[in-house]
Amino acid sequence: MLFLLNILGILVVFGLVFLCSPNKRQIKWRPILSLIIVELLITWFMLGTTIGTWVINKIASFFTFLISCANQGISFAFPSVMANPSVDFFFSALMPIIFIITFFDILSYFGILTWIIDKVGWVISKVSGLPKLESFFSLQMMFLGNTEALAVIRQQLSVLKENRLLTFGIMSMSSISGSIIGAYLSMVPGEYVFAAIPLNCLNALLLASVLNPIEVSNEEDIVYVPSKKERKDFFSTISNSMLVGIRMVIVILAMVVGYVALTAAANGILGFFIHGLTVQKIFSIIFSPFAYLLGLSGHDAMYVAQLMGIKLSTNEFVAMMDLKKHVHSLPPHTVAVATTFLTSFANFSTVGMIYGAISSIMGDEKSSIIGKNVWKLLVSGIAVSLLSAMFVGLFIW
Repeated sequence: MLFLLNILGILVVFGLVFLCSPNKRQIKWRPILSLIIVELLITWFMLGTTIGTWVINKIASFFTFLISCANQGISFAFPSVMANPSVDFFFSALMPIIFIITFFDILSYFGILTWIIDKVGWVISKVSGLPKLESFFSLQMMFLGNTEALAVIRQQLSVLKENRLLTFGIMSMSSISGSIIGAYLSMVPGEYVFAAIPLNCLNALLLASVLNPIEVSNEEDIVYVPSKKERKDFFSTISNSMLVGIRMVIVILAMVVGYVALTAAANGILGFFIHGLTVQKIFSIIFSPFAYLLGLSGHDAMYVAQLMGIKLSTNEFVAMMDLKKHVHSLPPHTVAVATTFLTSFANFSTVGMIYGAISSIMGDEKSSIIGKNVWKLLVSGIAVSLLSAMFVGLFIW
Protein backbone atom coordinates (compact mmCIF):
# COMPACT_ATOMS: atom_id res chain seq x y z
CA MET A 1 0.00 0.00 0.00
CA LEU A 2 2.77 2.46 0.93
CA PHE A 3 4.64 1.51 -2.26
CA LEU A 4 1.58 2.46 -4.33
CA LEU A 5 1.34 5.70 -2.36
CA ASN A 6 4.96 6.40 -3.31
CA ILE A 7 4.15 5.91 -7.00
CA LEU A 8 1.04 8.09 -6.66
CA GLY A 9 3.27 10.78 -5.14
CA ILE A 10 5.41 10.94 -8.29
CA LEU A 11 2.31 11.40 -10.44
CA VAL A 12 0.84 14.05 -8.11
CA VAL A 13 4.03 16.14 -7.93
CA PHE A 14 4.55 16.01 -11.66
CA GLY A 15 0.88 16.83 -12.25
CA LEU A 16 1.05 19.90 -9.99
CA VAL A 17 4.16 21.18 -11.76
CA PHE A 18 2.41 20.64 -15.10
CA LEU A 19 -0.53 22.76 -13.91
CA CYS A 20 1.97 25.53 -13.02
CA SER A 21 3.43 25.57 -16.52
CA PRO A 22 2.48 28.73 -18.46
CA ASN A 23 3.20 27.09 -21.85
CA LYS A 24 1.76 23.58 -21.67
CA ARG A 25 1.52 23.17 -25.45
CA GLN A 26 5.28 23.66 -25.90
CA ILE A 27 6.24 20.85 -23.51
CA LYS A 28 8.13 18.02 -25.21
CA TRP A 29 6.95 14.74 -23.73
CA ARG A 30 9.36 12.29 -25.34
CA PRO A 31 12.48 13.73 -23.65
CA ILE A 32 10.61 13.84 -20.34
CA LEU A 33 9.76 10.14 -20.56
CA SER A 34 13.37 9.40 -21.53
CA LEU A 35 14.62 11.29 -18.47
CA ILE A 36 12.27 9.37 -16.17
CA ILE A 37 13.52 6.03 -17.52
CA VAL A 38 17.14 7.17 -17.13
CA GLU A 39 16.42 8.26 -13.54
CA LEU A 40 14.97 4.85 -12.64
CA LEU A 41 18.05 3.14 -14.10
CA ILE A 42 20.43 5.50 -12.29
CA THR A 43 18.63 5.00 -8.99
CA TRP A 44 18.94 1.25 -9.36
CA PHE A 45 22.58 1.59 -10.41
CA MET A 46 23.42 3.85 -7.46
CA LEU A 47 21.60 1.89 -4.78
CA GLY A 48 21.87 -1.61 -6.24
CA THR A 49 25.49 -1.82 -7.39
CA THR A 50 28.84 -1.10 -5.72
CA ILE A 51 30.36 0.29 -8.92
CA GLY A 52 27.74 3.04 -9.00
CA THR A 53 28.83 4.38 -5.63
CA TRP A 54 32.48 4.09 -6.67
CA VAL A 55 31.94 6.24 -9.77
CA ILE A 56 30.19 9.03 -7.89
CA ASN A 57 32.83 8.93 -5.13
CA LYS A 58 35.59 9.43 -7.71
CA ILE A 59 33.82 12.41 -9.25
CA ALA A 60 33.15 13.88 -5.82
CA SER A 61 36.79 13.43 -4.81
CA PHE A 62 37.90 15.68 -7.69
CA PHE A 63 35.68 18.53 -6.53
CA THR A 64 36.73 17.92 -2.94
CA PHE A 65 40.33 18.33 -4.16
CA LEU A 66 39.43 21.70 -5.67
CA ILE A 67 37.86 22.82 -2.41
CA SER A 68 40.94 21.69 -0.47
CA CYS A 69 43.10 23.83 -2.76
CA ALA A 70 40.81 26.78 -2.11
CA ASN A 71 41.05 26.14 1.62
CA GLN A 72 44.83 26.40 1.47
CA GLY A 73 44.52 29.92 0.12
CA ILE A 74 41.93 30.81 2.77
CA SER A 75 44.14 29.31 5.50
CA PHE A 76 47.03 31.53 4.43
CA ALA A 77 44.90 34.65 4.91
CA PHE A 78 42.87 33.43 7.90
CA PRO A 79 44.94 30.72 9.67
CA SER A 80 43.22 31.03 13.05
CA VAL A 81 39.75 30.76 11.50
CA MET A 82 40.50 27.70 9.37
CA ALA A 83 42.16 25.97 12.34
CA ASN A 84 38.82 26.06 14.14
CA PRO A 85 36.98 22.69 13.87
CA SER A 86 33.72 24.60 13.32
CA VAL A 87 34.37 26.81 10.30
CA ASP A 88 31.84 29.54 9.53
CA PHE A 89 29.61 29.42 6.43
CA PHE A 90 31.43 32.46 5.03
CA PHE A 91 34.79 30.65 4.95
CA SER A 92 33.62 27.10 4.21
CA ALA A 93 31.02 27.80 1.49
CA LEU A 94 31.57 31.32 0.13
CA MET A 95 35.31 31.99 0.11
CA PRO A 96 36.13 28.90 -2.05
CA ILE A 97 34.12 30.58 -4.83
CA ILE A 98 37.13 32.80 -5.59
CA PHE A 99 39.40 29.86 -6.44
CA ILE A 100 36.68 27.79 -8.16
CA ILE A 101 35.90 30.64 -10.57
CA THR A 102 39.59 31.23 -11.28
CA PHE A 103 40.27 27.52 -11.91
CA PHE A 104 37.45 27.14 -14.44
CA ASP A 105 38.26 30.47 -16.10
CA ILE A 106 41.74 29.08 -16.76
CA LEU A 107 40.11 26.06 -18.40
CA SER A 108 37.98 28.45 -20.47
CA TYR A 109 41.02 30.52 -21.43
CA PHE A 110 42.69 27.49 -23.02
CA GLY A 111 39.42 26.32 -24.62
CA ILE A 112 39.13 23.20 -22.45
CA LEU A 113 35.89 24.12 -20.71
CA THR A 114 34.15 25.24 -23.89
CA TRP A 115 35.11 21.92 -25.52
CA ILE A 116 33.72 19.96 -22.56
CA ILE A 117 30.50 21.99 -22.59
CA ASP A 118 30.07 21.32 -26.29
CA LYS A 119 30.73 17.56 -26.20
CA VAL A 120 29.21 16.59 -22.85
CA GLY A 121 26.28 18.93 -23.38
CA TRP A 122 25.57 17.30 -26.75
CA VAL A 123 25.33 13.84 -25.15
CA ILE A 124 22.98 14.92 -22.37
CA SER A 125 20.90 17.08 -24.71
CA LYS A 126 20.11 14.00 -26.79
CA VAL A 127 18.33 12.52 -23.77
CA SER A 128 16.92 15.69 -22.20
CA GLY A 129 15.83 17.48 -25.38
CA LEU A 130 17.30 20.70 -23.96
CA PRO A 131 20.15 22.73 -25.51
CA LYS A 132 23.80 21.83 -24.91
CA LEU A 133 24.54 24.54 -22.37
CA GLU A 134 21.53 23.72 -20.17
CA SER A 135 22.41 20.03 -20.36
CA PHE A 136 26.02 20.67 -19.38
CA PHE A 137 24.93 22.94 -16.55
CA SER A 138 22.88 20.10 -15.05
CA LEU A 139 26.00 17.92 -14.95
CA GLN A 140 28.18 20.73 -13.62
CA MET A 141 25.87 21.54 -10.72
CA MET A 142 26.20 18.00 -9.38
CA PHE A 143 29.23 19.10 -7.38
CA LEU A 144 29.49 22.86 -7.83
CA GLY A 145 27.13 25.09 -5.85
CA ASN A 146 24.61 27.16 -7.78
CA THR A 147 26.64 30.35 -7.50
CA GLU A 148 29.92 28.69 -8.54
CA ALA A 149 28.20 26.88 -11.41
CA LEU A 150 26.65 30.11 -12.69
CA ALA A 151 29.97 31.93 -12.40
CA VAL A 152 31.83 29.22 -14.33
CA ILE A 153 29.59 29.71 -17.39
CA ARG A 154 29.07 33.47 -16.99
CA GLN A 155 30.56 34.18 -20.43
CA GLN A 156 27.99 31.82 -21.93
CA LEU A 157 25.14 33.37 -19.90
CA SER A 158 26.03 36.90 -21.01
CA VAL A 159 24.86 36.20 -24.59
CA LEU A 160 21.62 34.36 -23.75
CA LYS A 161 18.09 35.66 -24.08
CA GLU A 162 16.05 36.17 -20.90
CA ASN A 163 13.84 33.09 -21.40
CA ARG A 164 16.88 30.82 -21.42
CA LEU A 165 18.45 32.66 -18.49
CA LEU A 166 15.35 31.82 -16.43
CA THR A 167 15.96 28.11 -17.09
CA PHE A 168 19.36 28.37 -15.38
CA GLY A 169 17.77 30.10 -12.40
CA ILE A 170 15.16 27.34 -12.12
CA MET A 171 17.75 24.58 -12.33
CA SER A 172 20.09 26.29 -9.84
CA MET A 173 17.63 25.69 -7.00
CA SER A 174 18.52 21.98 -6.99
CA SER A 175 22.30 22.07 -6.86
CA ILE A 176 24.70 21.33 -4.01
CA SER A 177 28.39 22.14 -3.54
CA GLY A 178 31.22 19.64 -3.38
CA SER A 179 32.59 21.60 -0.45
CA ILE A 180 29.76 20.51 1.84
CA ILE A 181 29.41 16.84 0.87
CA GLY A 182 31.72 15.93 3.74
CA ALA A 183 29.46 17.81 6.15
CA TYR A 184 26.44 15.93 4.80
CA LEU A 185 28.17 12.58 5.24
CA SER A 186 28.91 13.35 8.88
CA MET A 187 25.18 13.60 9.57
CA VAL A 188 23.26 11.30 7.20
CA PRO A 189 23.87 8.03 5.25
CA GLY A 190 26.18 8.64 2.29
CA GLU A 191 24.49 6.29 -0.17
CA TYR A 192 21.36 8.46 -0.22
CA VAL A 193 23.35 11.67 -0.53
CA PHE A 194 25.16 10.34 -3.59
CA ALA A 195 21.93 8.95 -5.05
CA ALA A 196 20.27 12.35 -4.66
CA ILE A 197 23.02 14.24 -6.51
CA PRO A 198 22.44 12.89 -10.07
CA LEU A 199 18.68 12.57 -9.53
CA ASN A 200 18.43 16.24 -8.57
CA CYS A 201 20.24 17.23 -11.75
CA LEU A 202 18.03 15.15 -14.02
CA ASN A 203 14.87 16.25 -12.23
CA ALA A 204 16.00 19.87 -12.57
CA LEU A 205 16.27 19.35 -16.33
CA LEU A 206 12.91 17.62 -16.39
CA LEU A 207 11.02 20.28 -14.45
CA ALA A 208 12.75 23.18 -16.20
CA SER A 209 11.45 21.78 -19.50
CA VAL A 210 7.94 21.80 -18.00
CA LEU A 211 7.98 25.14 -16.14
CA ASN A 212 9.89 27.03 -18.83
CA PRO A 213 9.64 25.16 -22.16
CA ILE A 214 11.66 26.95 -24.83
CA GLU A 215 12.50 26.47 -28.48
CA VAL A 216 16.16 26.92 -29.33
CA SER A 217 17.24 26.89 -32.97
CA ASN A 218 20.37 25.10 -34.14
CA GLU A 219 21.96 28.51 -34.71
CA GLU A 220 21.35 29.45 -31.05
CA ASP A 221 22.35 26.04 -29.65
CA ILE A 222 26.06 26.77 -29.72
CA VAL A 223 28.74 27.21 -27.10
CA TYR A 224 29.91 30.82 -26.99
CA VAL A 225 33.65 31.25 -27.57
CA PRO A 226 35.07 34.75 -26.95
CA SER A 227 36.81 36.31 -29.94
CA LYS A 228 40.50 37.20 -29.83
CA LYS A 229 39.59 40.87 -29.34
CA GLU A 230 37.56 40.01 -26.23
CA ARG A 231 40.26 37.85 -24.68
CA LYS A 232 42.77 39.44 -22.34
CA ASP A 233 46.22 38.13 -21.53
CA PHE A 234 46.46 35.18 -19.15
CA PHE A 235 47.38 37.07 -15.98
CA SER A 236 44.76 39.75 -16.58
CA THR A 237 42.21 36.98 -17.02
CA ILE A 238 42.92 35.20 -13.76
CA SER A 239 43.22 38.49 -11.85
CA ASN A 240 39.82 39.56 -13.17
CA SER A 241 38.41 36.14 -12.20
CA MET A 242 39.49 36.63 -8.62
CA LEU A 243 37.88 40.07 -8.50
CA VAL A 244 34.66 38.63 -9.94
CA GLY A 245 34.79 35.97 -7.24
CA ILE A 246 35.13 38.35 -4.31
CA ARG A 247 32.29 40.53 -5.64
CA MET A 248 30.07 37.45 -5.80
CA VAL A 249 31.03 36.46 -2.26
CA ILE A 250 30.00 39.86 -0.92
CA VAL A 251 26.69 39.96 -2.81
CA ILE A 252 25.75 36.40 -1.83
CA LEU A 253 26.68 36.98 1.81
CA ALA A 254 24.37 40.01 1.91
CA MET A 255 21.51 37.95 0.47
CA VAL A 256 21.97 35.06 2.92
CA VAL A 257 22.19 37.33 5.97
CA GLY A 258 19.13 39.26 4.85
CA TYR A 259 16.90 36.24 4.17
CA VAL A 260 17.81 34.45 7.41
CA ALA A 261 17.18 37.65 9.35
CA LEU A 262 13.80 38.12 7.64
CA THR A 263 12.80 34.57 8.64
CA ALA A 264 13.75 35.31 12.26
CA ALA A 265 11.73 38.54 12.13
CA ALA A 266 8.72 36.69 10.69
CA ASN A 267 8.96 34.09 13.46
CA GLY A 268 9.02 36.84 16.08
CA ILE A 269 5.92 38.50 14.65
CA LEU A 270 4.05 35.18 14.39
CA GLY A 271 5.03 34.26 17.95
CA PHE A 272 3.67 37.57 19.21
CA PHE A 273 0.19 36.65 18.01
CA ILE A 274 0.30 32.86 18.55
CA HIS A 275 2.80 31.45 21.04
CA GLY A 276 5.22 28.97 19.45
CA LEU A 277 4.07 29.60 15.86
CA THR A 278 6.93 29.83 13.36
CA VAL A 279 7.41 29.86 9.62
CA GLN A 280 8.91 26.36 9.95
CA LYS A 281 5.75 25.00 11.61
CA ILE A 282 3.51 26.56 8.97
CA PHE A 283 5.49 24.93 6.19
CA SER A 284 5.51 21.56 7.98
CA ILE A 285 1.70 21.63 7.98
CA ILE A 286 1.59 22.60 4.31
CA PHE A 287 3.99 19.81 3.35
CA SER A 288 2.40 17.06 5.46
CA PRO A 289 0.32 15.70 2.50
CA PHE A 290 3.49 15.37 0.44
CA ALA A 291 5.20 13.54 3.31
CA TYR A 292 2.46 10.90 3.16
CA LEU A 293 2.95 10.68 -0.62
CA LEU A 294 6.59 9.74 0.05
CA GLY A 295 5.22 6.39 1.24
CA LEU A 296 5.21 7.36 4.91
CA SER A 297 2.53 7.06 7.55
CA GLY A 298 1.68 8.38 11.01
CA HIS A 299 4.48 9.81 13.11
CA ASP A 300 7.14 9.33 10.41
CA ALA A 301 5.16 11.42 7.90
CA MET A 302 4.73 14.30 10.34
CA TYR A 303 8.40 14.17 11.33
CA VAL A 304 9.60 14.32 7.71
CA ALA A 305 7.12 17.16 7.03
CA GLN A 306 8.75 19.01 9.92
CA LEU A 307 12.18 18.47 8.33
CA MET A 308 10.81 19.83 5.05
CA GLY A 309 9.62 22.98 6.79
CA ILE A 310 12.96 23.47 8.51
CA LYS A 311 14.87 23.08 5.25
CA LEU A 312 12.72 25.50 3.26
CA SER A 313 12.66 28.25 5.86
CA THR A 314 16.29 27.93 7.06
CA ASN A 315 18.58 25.41 5.32
CA GLU A 316 19.30 21.71 4.94
CA PHE A 317 22.07 21.74 7.58
CA VAL A 318 19.65 22.54 10.39
CA ALA A 319 17.28 19.80 9.21
CA MET A 320 20.08 17.24 8.79
CA MET A 321 21.36 17.90 12.31
CA ASP A 322 17.89 17.07 13.59
CA LEU A 323 17.66 13.94 11.42
CA LYS A 324 21.08 12.81 12.70
CA LYS A 325 19.62 12.44 16.20
CA HIS A 326 16.93 10.00 14.99
CA VAL A 327 18.56 8.26 12.02
CA HIS A 328 19.15 4.98 13.89
CA SER A 329 15.60 4.78 15.27
CA LEU A 330 13.77 5.40 11.98
CA PRO A 331 12.84 2.77 9.32
CA PRO A 332 15.17 2.56 6.28
CA HIS A 333 12.53 3.98 3.93
CA THR A 334 12.00 7.04 6.14
CA VAL A 335 15.74 7.69 6.40
CA ALA A 336 16.17 7.25 2.63
CA VAL A 337 13.44 9.67 1.54
CA ALA A 338 14.25 12.24 4.25
CA THR A 339 17.97 12.27 3.42
CA THR A 340 17.34 12.50 -0.32
CA PHE A 341 14.87 15.36 0.12
CA LEU A 342 17.30 17.33 2.26
CA THR A 343 20.24 16.93 -0.15
CA SER A 344 19.92 20.19 -2.09
CA PHE A 345 20.05 23.95 -1.57
CA ALA A 346 16.33 24.48 -2.26
CA ASN A 347 15.12 27.13 0.21
CA PHE A 348 14.22 30.82 0.35
CA SER A 349 17.75 32.08 0.93
CA THR A 350 18.91 30.19 -2.20
CA VAL A 351 16.60 32.35 -4.30
CA GLY A 352 18.47 35.36 -2.95
CA MET A 353 21.82 33.73 -3.69
CA ILE A 354 20.82 33.00 -7.31
CA TYR A 355 19.48 36.51 -7.82
CA GLY A 356 22.63 37.96 -6.27
CA ALA A 357 24.90 35.79 -8.43
CA ILE A 358 23.17 36.69 -11.69
CA SER A 359 22.98 40.36 -10.68
CA SER A 360 26.71 40.49 -9.94
CA ILE A 361 27.51 38.73 -13.22
CA MET A 362 25.14 40.52 -15.63
CA GLY A 363 23.61 43.48 -13.80
CA ASP A 364 20.17 44.31 -12.45
CA GLU A 365 18.43 44.51 -15.82
CA LYS A 366 18.94 40.86 -16.77
CA SER A 367 18.59 39.56 -13.22
CA SER A 368 15.07 41.02 -13.08
CA ILE A 369 13.83 37.91 -14.90
CA ILE A 370 14.65 35.97 -11.72
CA GLY A 371 12.86 38.47 -9.48
CA LYS A 372 9.72 38.22 -11.62
CA ASN A 373 9.67 34.42 -11.48
CA VAL A 374 10.62 33.60 -7.90
CA TRP A 375 7.59 31.30 -7.60
CA LYS A 376 8.91 29.15 -10.47
CA LEU A 377 12.25 28.76 -8.70
CA LEU A 378 10.56 27.72 -5.46
CA VAL A 379 8.17 25.30 -7.18
CA SER A 380 11.06 23.72 -9.07
CA GLY A 381 13.33 23.40 -6.01
CA ILE A 382 10.64 21.78 -3.85
CA ALA A 383 9.35 19.53 -6.63
CA VAL A 384 12.85 18.34 -7.57
CA SER A 385 13.58 17.37 -3.97
CA LEU A 386 10.25 15.54 -3.69
CA LEU A 387 10.68 13.64 -6.96
CA SER A 388 14.24 12.60 -6.11
CA ALA A 389 13.08 11.34 -2.70
CA MET A 390 10.20 9.47 -4.30
CA PHE A 391 12.44 7.75 -6.85
CA VAL A 392 14.82 6.63 -4.11
CA GLY A 393 11.88 5.55 -1.97
CA LEU A 394 10.80 3.08 -4.65
CA PHE A 395 13.95 1.02 -4.05
CA ILE A 396 14.36 1.22 -0.24
CA TRP A 397 11.85 -0.42 2.12
